[in-house]
Order: sequence, then C-alpha cells, then structure tokens
Amino acid sequence: MLDIPIFQVDAFSEKAFGGNPAAVCPIPIMLAEAVLQNIAAENNLSETAFLLPLADDADADYLLRWFTPAVEVDLCGHATLASAHVVFTHLQPDIAEVRFSTRSGILRVIRDGNRYRMSFPSLTPNPIDTPAGLGGAMGADPTAVLKSDQADRDLLLVYPDAATVQSLTPDSSALKAFAPYGFIATAPGGEGEDEDFVSRCFFPNHGIAEDPVTGSAHCVSAPYWAGVLGKTELFARQISARGGDLWLSVKPDCVEISGYATEVMRGTFTVPE
Repeated sequence: MLDIPIFQVDAFSEKAFGGNPAAVCPIPIMLAEAVLQNIAAENNLSETAFLLPLADDADADYLLRWFTPAVEVDLCGHATLASAHVVFTHLQPDIAEVRFSTRSGILRVIRDGNRYRMSFPSLTPNPIDTPAGLGGAMGADPTAVLKSDQADRDLLLVYPDAATVQSLTPDSSALKAFAPYGFIATAPGGEGEDEDFVSRCFFPNHGIAEDPVTGSAHCVSAPYWAGVLGKTELFARQISARGGDLWLSVKPDCVEISGYATEVMRGTFTVPE
C-alpha cells in the first residue's frame, strides 16, 4: 500500500465552503495514469491535482497534472492555485515563487500578499456563428459566441446582463452534443456592483455539469472584456452557487489571475500497490 498526502483547498475564496474545491496530492513517484484517474474519480471533485517534485529540472519545481473525475485536462486554474497553496504552506514555506511544468507549459505562481498570482496563457477570442441549437441547450440565446483559435476547447457565450447568466438552466445532455467544447457564459457586471464581469462555466463532456470557479476560463474571458471595457485590470466574479472572486491583469503575452485559497481538509489517501 502507498500512502499519499491529500489536501482539499477551496480556491478563489477567502473563506471555507466558497470558491472551487480541489484535491491536491503530492506524490513521490509518478503513478500509472489509471491510478491517477481512479483517485480523481474517488475524490469526485471537479479537479484533483498531482504534484511530483522535479529536483533536476532547471525550468520547473514540480510536474503538475490535473484530472477531473472522467479525464485528464490540459489546463486548470483553481487546482493550480490550490497546488501553489499547498507548496507555499506545507512543502516549501520559505519560497515566494513556484514553477509548475504542465501540459500547457511552465506556469508560475507567486505570493501576492494574502493572495496567489498565477501567469496563464492569454487566449484571444474571435466571433463565430452560433451553433444551431446551442441557445436551447443553454436555456437562453447568447448575443454573441466566440472561440479562441489558440485553444479549441471552450466557447465564450456573451449574454446581455448578469441576471440572464444567473438564471441559465443548461441541459447537460443536450450540451454534450457540442463535444469537445466547454461553455463559458458571461455578461457585464451589474450596475452598482464591484465586478467588471460575471460568468458561469459548464463542462458536461469532462464530467462537470457546472464548475464552481474556473480560472482557465478567464484566459479567454478576460481578454474579451478588456477589449470591450477598455481596461486591463479587471475584477471578475463567478456566480455559481458557491461563487468565487478573481483579480485579473491582461498583459500582451499572458493573463495574471489572482485569488485567495482556503484549506479545509488534509489527510492520507491509501493506494493499493
């Protein structure tokens, strides 16, 4: 039997029971992919992150992989934030920056006061024709649909106001017909509210009906709203049932995503060898 430490962290939340919960498992050796997938399925969270130290790698400190209950994914913001929290709090509390080697390249996270700041790819969204039937599957017709040519995995669906996004009742079964896409529903912030824009995210083909807070979605939505609003410093809120807050800085070559992380659980996961 192999005992693996496991931490559960609520990412993009300053308090417990908010944001997006991620499991983080530091591992001493790389396990078989089927084992990693089984652990993620057992955790049944939107993502489980696995951290492997890279002592001999000059470019990165850890190999980082992310698994939903169903598949391994190329990019995950909240589980990266949660992983950085575990590194800074438990594994290497004396460092101020950590570098992760991932399927999306080297991702850097630094301490930013009480928050953590991640540098993620900036993905330019371009308008496309609205796929037939998408509005019905989402529960309301978007005013525009966009997609990034750099990462062909998510559609950005623009709605007129936050109330429309809040009231969406997507049909997960119907959305699966639009594979391989995930769906980012977004709208400007409400009048008198602090946020520049809001969103909700749905990934039925990854086994996630609705993701509570999705850092990677803001690689697409932040550049879009930066262009619409004419500003590069943005505050966004994901208005899922749990909710989460993200501070965004849109730069020419990246999007810096900052947020809080709150640890709620730690223990040991026992894996049969």
